[in-house]
Amino acid sequence: MADILDQSDIDALMSAIEEGEVEDTTEQRLVFGRHQRDLETLEIKEYDFKRPERVSKDQMRALQTLHEGFARNFGAALSGFLRMIVETRVVSCDQMTYAEYIAGLPNPTSFNLIKAPPLEGRICLEISPLIVYPIIDRLLGGSNAELFIPQRPLTVIEGRLISQITNRAVVSLREAWESVRELEFEVSETESNPQIVQIVPPNEVVVVIGFELKMANRAGTMNLCIPYAVIEPLMDELNAQSWFSVGQLKGGREYATDISSRLERAGLEISALLAETTITLGDLMTLDEGDMIITEKPASENIVLCVEGRKKFLANVGQLKGARAVKILRSVELTDRV
Repeated sequence: MADILDQSDIDALMSAIEEGEVEDTTEQRLVFGRHQRDLETLEIKEYDFKRPERVSKDQMRALQTLHEGFARNFGAALSGFLRMIVETRVVSCDQMTYAEYIAGLPNPTSFNLIKAPPLEGRICLEISPLIVYPIIDRLLGGSNAELFIPQRPLTVIEGRLISQITNRAVVSLREAWESVRELEFEVSETESNPQIVQIVPPNEVVVVIGFELKMANRAGTMNLCIPYAVIEPLMDELNAQSWFSVGQLKGGREYATDISSRLERAGLEISALLAETTITLGDLMTLDEGDMIITEKPASENIVLCVEGRKKFLANVGQLKGARAVKILRSVELTDRV
């Protein structure tokens, strides 16, 4: 055990330092370089060779912005598929080694390998069991009220159900990456134990985008792991300036023309509104065949033509080749009391 200095020893040591009998043993930093620099103003940062940062900050911001769009599209697709509101948002965007990423994953989990031709290599999409089983319960008609999360791999039926979620994820990924380059994302393999999947060497740098999924009273995480070797051919295109310029080009006249051509082929429901009136519940219950309902609208007055439930045109009722028809007169104006 080390000796403890008393007050006299401390005073003697301080006086020796002041008189120069004890030399300052502060370690001097040596900086080697081609140019001489002032060490007082030189900023020195530690660098860990085990975790090299190969993606710049601008490229990381571009990747985060890119996948924020993916989160919005994927959340909307899940909400429509599950018939309930599913919130999806980006919570982190980091670069680390593949070994660190795998070490932080639960086992078992839903671990999906995705191909993205023409890029070489594979991407990992991991969905936490905390949100996987509530989704399965919802698809099978459950309420998630007292759902137990089992610690086991997915069964064949459960895997088929979750494949409908991952298929929607790859579609949203394809839409998000269109602003950079057109890629064909496709789920190639699914595993439950991430420890046995080795898509890159353990010390290879990967970019991990973390998402949070919320549905009703349940929440879970989803991670997208992109090895640097996979997206290395696209790194020049992921600079913030070039990425935003590509996005502006995609939103030009050509994009608007494509949307218009698709909307022109969309089907619409049209209905003719003859008249409207009010009636008591008692009169409605006593209606019988042959009874007449009197409205305040004359039979000779124009009827209203509705498009998808909205009153859009004034028309007349008639016949065309033996079938009932309506003839459009004009559009409904703000001054029309319809």
